[in-house]
Amino acid sequence: MRILLGSLGMLAVLAVGFTAAQEPQGPSPPVPPKASPAPPKALQFDIDRFFRDFDRNRDGFLSREELPEAYRGAFERMDANRDGKLSRSELANGYAFLQPRRRPSDYVYMLIEMSDLDDNSPVEVQRAYDILRSLDKNRDGKIDPEELKTGRDSIVNHRVDYLFNQLDADKDGRISREEARGQIRENFAEIDRNRDGSLSREEMRQAILEKPALQGPAPSVSPRGTPPPARPTDR
Repeated sequence: MRILLGSLGMLAVLAVGFTAAQEPQGPSPPVPPKASPAPPKALQFDIDRFFRDFDRNRDGFLSREELPEAYRGAFERMDANRDGKLSRSELANGYAFLQPRRRPSDYVYMLIEMSDLDDNSPVEVQRAYDILRSLDKNRDGKIDPEELKTGRDSIVNHRVDYLFNQLDADKDGRISREEARGQIRENFAEIDRNRDGSLSREEMRQAILEKPALQGPAPSVSPRGTPPPARPTDR
């Protein structure tokens, strides 16, 4: 799940935190990014219309009973002043609570929905399918915890190998402070758990697996979920 979200603090550091690495691109040609158009007006949340549709007594507020039944569970979170009714400003600030909570697996639905149906779109959807199918080692149509752990270990070990191939200049099996680059050098002391002045494969592995901090902005980098590590962008 952390792989799909791409929200590991130290994983972002290790995936992009050095300047020397350059990963070859895969066989698929790069697709130029397109500007994201604004959502159609019909799909935008219209507060005035929402009030027209559901403010039955026309008092300028929405009670719990006036909300559609599917939305009533979010009432307390939206009612900021706890007065038992929603104002326009409370609805504007809290309407996100009316949206269904996204799951990491919804990425697949988004990938399909946002496809342009060009030649590259089936390739990307097929790639997602192949990644998941490769985890199902016993071919029973399900991914159990042990299979997921095996897949995660394979990805992490590949990342560690890649980093050592790029940074371990003297090939002694450790990364010294002088060999480290970018954010790996900046976070060297945190990664070097035994404080011996060099980074072992296990220390790098633990840093990749470390959970993100609970505060602060999420990293903007989304590591790729297959064994090849993300292309470095830290310059």
